[in-house]
Amino acid sequence: MPGKKIYFAVVLCVLLVVGFLTTSFVSFYVARQSLEHQIAESTLPLTSDNIYSEIQRDLLQPIFISSLMAQDTFVRDWTLSGEEDPQQIIRYLGEIQMRYDTVTSYFISEKTRNYYHPTGVIKQVSEDDPADSWYFQARNNQKPYEINVDSDTADRSRLAVFVNYQVRDYDGNVIGITGVGLSVNSVTRLIETYQKRYGRTIYFVDKEGRITLHGSGFGTSGTLHDRDGIRIHATQILTSPGASITYEDHGETYFVNSRLVPEFGWLLLVEQREHIGDQQIETIFLINIAVSLLITAIVSIAAYLTIRNYQGRLEELASRDKLTGACNRQVFDLVFDNVAKSCKRRDETLGVVCIDLDEFKDVNDTFGHPGGDATLREVASIIRRHSRDSDTLCRWGGDEFILLLPGLDRKDTIAKAREIADAIRENPVRFGRDNIMTTASAGITEYRNGEEFETVITRVDNALYTAKSAGRDHISFA
Repeated sequence: MPGKKIYFAVVLCVLLVVGFLTTSFVSFYVARQSLEHQIAESTLPLTSDNIYSEIQRDLLQPIFISSLMAQDTFVRDWTLSGEEDPQQIIRYLGEIQMRYDTVTSYFISEKTRNYYHPTGVIKQVSEDDPADSWYFQARNNQKPYEINVDSDTADRSRLAVFVNYQVRDYDGNVIGITGVGLSVNSVTRLIETYQKRYGRTIYFVDKEGRITLHGSGFGTSGTLHDRDGIRIHATQILTSPGASITYEDHGETYFVNSRLVPEFGWLLLVEQREHIGDQQIETIFLINIAVSLLITAIVSIAAYLTIRNYQGRLEELASRDKLTGACNRQVFDLVFDNVAKSCKRRDETLGVVCIDLDEFKDVNDTFGHPGGDATLREVASIIRRHSRDSDTLCRWGGDEFILLLPGLDRKDTIAKAREIADAIRENPVRFGRDNIMTTASAGITEYRNGEEFETVITRVDNALYTAKSAGRDHISFA
């Protein structure tokens, strides 16, 4: 039996390990596939939306300010009147810069080509100066404004995002360009914040694929075509208002989501390396394996101890009548055989008593099955109280019990049966407020060496039938 317990524990351990490992590996690969799908279809697009909203909030303000300046009748009228007092436009630009906290504000007249700034007239723009090409591009643009990242004319060491807005006269002719500048650092700080928060690379490209803004860790690429891996997808990205792609670079997988920012004509790109999510999944996978092995060990040990400690109890429960605690009919033949062999070895007699409650049906009819069950439990308890430890009680069925009395001859068995019958009669069963009065009849026989179990049972059953025929509370010997 100990070998079977160990074998069972080992088999259980193997099954648990195989089950846990299979579940963990399947979960790992399903989680990886799910993560890839989630990154490409959900996480990155949502991140792009959040970043776009923040960028839009910060960058739409200078567009709005430039629009107000371009539509301001003062700017129009002062320009159309011949720009007679430059201090008026200079003060105006200074107030704009101070009120809206921009890094710069400016106005360039198409007629005089003067570059007006809060500090004065900085210069005259010229088509021959490459640094002034932005002005002529903005002047000839079909759209009323454009955005570009360039050095501030007033301070060449300072990089800014400029919103260049066309100023038109009342007939719709361009008479100059006005606008404000937003510090690139503020946009870069916003990008840095999102990169740290989401663990992703964020940058902007224009329609030609030039990298306009980016955060730290981006590298030295100046255009989208310069970036390894993604260059083969550059055309797809630049010709689509939004795309989700995957590319490989140096053995690592990257997910990219692009989104057009129409106000600027730029594309917002958000990248994520696959291994960032994989590390979390692999960590969880290893934790699952460790926990699975620990659980397997605990369950295996617990199973072995449970089997060892409760096997006897389980066998007892399987061989006992649940209601009365007496031996049940299914194992009585085995019990009888053991007792008979034991008596034969000791050269002892074996008395057999079959006890049946008189008119037990009336008890069930009067008090219901709960009353009948209470009566059976009490009768079994009375029989055990008047029996020895060596005696064996079996509930044969219904209200019928069989009692094996090793070492008792015919006379002693009859006396014991009468003792038990008297005790049953004299001890009514307490059931709620009622006392259930009951009596028992008994058939008695003596086992004869070598005879079959069925023969003994038939004989004692005939004796019980004789006792029952004689009336209540009778004992008959066969």
